[in-house]
Amino acid sequence: MRVIGLMSGTSYDAIDAAAADLDLVGDSLVLKPLGMVSEPYDGELREALAAALPPGTTTLGEVCRLDTLIGQAFAAAAVRADRELCEGRAGLVASHGQTVYHWVDEKAVHGTLQLGQPAWIAEATGLPVVADFRPRDIAAGGQGAPLVSLFDLLWLRGRPGRPVALNIGGIANLTARDGTAFDTGPGCALIDGAARGFSGGALAYDTDGALAGGGRVHGPLLDRLLEEPYYALPAPKTTGKELFHLGRLRDALAGFGTLPAEDVVATLTMLTARTVADAVRSVGATEVVASGGGTHNPVLMGMLGDLLPGVAVHTSDELGLPAGAKEAYAFAVLGFLTLHGLPGTEPASTGARHPSVLGSVTPGREGLRLPPPAGRGPTRLLLD
Repeated sequence: MRVIGLMSGTSYDAIDAAAADLDLVGDSLVLKPLGMVSEPYDGELREALAAALPPGTTTLGEVCRLDTLIGQAFAAAAVRADRELCEGRAGLVASHGQTVYHWVDEKAVHGTLQLGQPAWIAEATGLPVVADFRPRDIAAGGQGAPLVSLFDLLWLRGRPGRPVALNIGGIANLTARDGTAFDTGPGCALIDGAARGFSGGALAYDTDGALAGGGRVHGPLLDRLLEEPYYALPAPKTTGKELFHLGRLRDALAGFGTLPAEDVVATLTMLTARTVADAVRSVGATEVVASGGGTHNPVLMGMLGDLLPGVAVHTSDELGLPAGAKEAYAFAVLGFLTLHGLPGTEPASTGARHPSVLGSVTPGREGLRLPPPAGRGPTRLLLD
């Protein structure tokens, strides 16, 4: 089956659409990557989304408007991916949507909200759409994240030592081969926010780590940032921009006077590297396979390597899966599993009471024609 996976992460800069041929062969799920296209959010929509996210406030009218406009933007990305990557022969779209809120306290996750109405995608492509993946795992007592964990576990199986899959998006998360998985803390969220703030909006992120590379880590600020209680919580745990936003950074900067922008960004980059490295060490990893936008920041990756002597740090590109597309491919896999009646979660990773078939299905133009249910789920993922 040819599947398009749609993903926009907590950096909310663009919609990634990755296409793959997926096939169940015995106990293996075989994935043939067909490529990825990326559609930047329209500037006005991105600004509206940024204004609505915590710590900002919004209205139900604005939520409705954003749900529609994001759905239309996802639909346009899916149409392009079907045309350019699939020769018009895609059979399914799996849409993560845009996370706007993750309702979590120190004890549990109570709910989550992803916008991007899938009806717009189904109408524009004519294809069935699997969307709204996270709530089912939360209803089963899980964190609803990291949902890429099952993909990672299938993919890591058979690698020597104790490998972990690391994704550095707006929030960073890792999956260990024993099933342990959790959000480590801020990936690029605070770095991106500081880069935008210091540049007056001219920079969306710290391009090539230029700001961080020109600054020095401010030790007292780093120590204050590391006091965040989230880091000491046991796994499984998840977080988001509800916690790691610029308001928290402004609070942390109080009392330090005016610090150079480069020093602040260097310190935030070290914060991400430190919290990721601490998490990697906590699971006894011998190898890190990294993906996500943060892998394009050489300063961040250099810091991470320095903090993990003796641990091999690779990007997923080196294993045949583009680092910038891995999450989109992961959701293509989750959509494929849902359509075949197979669970998309690993309870050891999310803390759920049991595995769950994820998401809701919006029929395509020809109605809903489900394939025969698969007998059992795959035990490994192979790249073709």
